[in-house]
Amino acid sequence: MAEQTDKLIHAFSALADLGAEITESRDFEEMVRSALHVVLGALGLRRGLVAEYEHDAALLRFVAVWGMGDDAPVSAPFDAGRAEMLTAGSGLLSLSEAQTRPALQQQLGAELTATLLGLRVALVAPLVVHGELVGLIALGGKATDEAFTTEDREVIRTMARHIGVGIHNHRLLREVERRADENRQLYDNLRGIYRDTVRAFAAAIDCKDKYTQGHSERVGKYAEIIARELGWSEEKIEHVAVGGYLHDVGKLVVERDIINAPYRIDAKQSAELNRHPAAGYEILAPIRHPDADIPLMAKYHHERIDGRGYPEGLKGDEIPPAAKVVALADSFDAMTTDRTYRRRKEFPEVVEDLRHNTGRQFAPDVVIAFCRALLKEFDALPRERRIMRLLGKDYIEPEPVRPLLVELIEELEARAHATVGG
Repeated sequence: MAEQTDKLIHAFSALADLGAEITESRDFEEMVRSALHVVLGALGLRRGLVAEYEHDAALLRFVAVWGMGDDAPVSAPFDAGRAEMLTAGSGLLSLSEAQTRPALQQQLGAELTATLLGLRVALVAPLVVHGELVGLIALGGKATDEAFTTEDREVIRTMARHIGVGIHNHRLLREVERRADENRQLYDNLRGIYRDTVRAFAAAIDCKDKYTQGHSERVGKYAEIIARELGWSEEKIEHVAVGGYLHDVGKLVVERDIINAPYRIDAKQSAELNRHPAAGYEILAPIRHPDADIPLMAKYHHERIDGRGYPEGLKGDEIPPAAKVVALADSFDAMTTDRTYRRRKEFPEVVEDLRHNTGRQFAPDVVIAFCRALLKEFDALPRERRIMRLLGKDYIEPEPVRPLLVELIEELEARAHATVGG
């Protein structure tokens, strides 16, 4: 009685170990090997193997093999008909009894039966889940040469069910991961198409203004750089870049003569041009964008922190953060490119403009982030100098400009601390 109790406790302990191996391991082959070792250890067996049945390939793939030397093949043919017979069978198959071999050859096939006999397999347990064969476990005899008891066979059946479920679950996981990879690739493809479409649209916008071609793309890139320096998520950075590319889409409804006027436009023409942020919002709002702020970036990129912007006169935190980023990117590009009625500013003048207008037109944290990003480029490899490349060769001389940017950052940070302290 005590011996039977010990065996029962040992069997339950082995089942617990088996369950842990199956549920904890995410590596399929590691899970199968560990499960096989638990079975062999629990029953004191010399050798064994676990094979996975691959229906589409019509074969058994030997995933884990122990104690069989180099004789075990990698796989064995196994068609759907035999899989159905094995699934419908009575459970454990004994290869050690000669009188059962004709029936075994019918279920397993003469080739597989011969292979298993050559590997000195004593018992075969089909791994069946939801009425479908997922594989089989083949076990050699006991190290003590004792026969398998009724209790041993029941433990093997139970463990086979556990291993079968483990294989089935890993198959489901692989299928989920495969579909996730396909969906991720599809999503990436769609994102790529969306980005390409946005950039093409931005180019179409700029074509209307022969003096500012490339403006929308530069604003998108500046906005992306600022957002990254602000520590925003990659997703949000991408959306801000899109907002930069599309910020001037409303200019499509403005007369070309006003946009291309080779002089400072009058009040009436200015009012017409100033319609473009609201018009841009009306164009973009009906479209399902990946971020709801994209139409708002077009609408509010001419708002000012002091409330003197347009179209709604928003101020401070009323302006969406992404629109503040695009506002600076837009103004910076305007200051650093030639226009019909003026040459671009020298960079020290740009720094002075930023100093004067931060807290009025521009958000301090956005200006600081942009200045920090530019400072980093001075010490970066040439291929990493995105802002300087957009500005053109020799526009910025790092050494004389560096102290100007450092001084501006320190001044703006001091202002911010003074405001908080006040």
